[in-house]
Amino acid sequence: MNKQEKIVSMFDNIAPTYDTANRVMSMGVDKSWRRKACDLAYEFYGQDSLDRIVDVACGTGDMMNFWKTRAEVNGIAIGEIVGVDPSNGMVDVAREKYPKFNYHISKATEIPIEDSSADILSITYGIRNVVERKEALDEFNRVLKKDGLVVILEFMRNENPSTLGKIRDFYMNRILPKVGGFISKNLEAYEYLPNSIEDFSTVENMQNELVNAGFEMLYTKSFSMDISTLLIARKK
Repeated sequence: MNKQEKIVSMFDNIAPTYDTANRVMSMGVDKSWRRKACDLAYEFYGQDSLDRIVDVACGTGDMMNFWKTRAEVNGIAIGEIVGVDPSNGMVDVAREKYPKFNYHISKATEIPIEDSSADILSITYGIRNVVERKEALDEFNRVLKKDGLVVILEFMRNENPSTLGKIRDFYMNRILPKVGGFISKNLEAYEYLPNSIEDFSTVENMQNELVNAGFEMLYTKSFSMDISTLLIARKK
């Protein structure tokens, strides 16, 4: 089993308790980050009718639902919201929660959607789990229409953490794994989270990777002691 397959298997294992662990560990603040991401993307895109939004690494479907509810608030019509994820376990939960959305079991590097057909593509807390990141960003570019947006929410590595950043790191490394492990009965999976952040990209490197994949950066902001970072970029 290769690294990507191991990550998918891990998410299959924790899928039944994933939502509960997520809410407890983030104390619900991730909802404000997701809401901000959707509202800003709709503002940057500037259209009141979209053909398709694709959510990659859709997990249990929460970001898809945010796209739907924030579109309704902003008076935006969406033809289709599509979730893509390689984990059958996670998508099974998503289908049960949000049966009206469309789903594909697929990797981020092999999105089964035609070229230049999506207005917005998002990936929330999933890009660090993609082993072949360059290939995935190229795939995002392929799927998006010209001037379409890629929206990334992620935990980024901070090379020079502030005092608050050190508090964040203590929480992520020492407390969060124990909470997630207790809820899911899978400590290894939640020890993976801080390790995956330390092994992941900095904000600056992620911006450079997006530019190299044919995107123009529009917005970058970190929230809540730099716990979470939002990047929005436009396909050239």
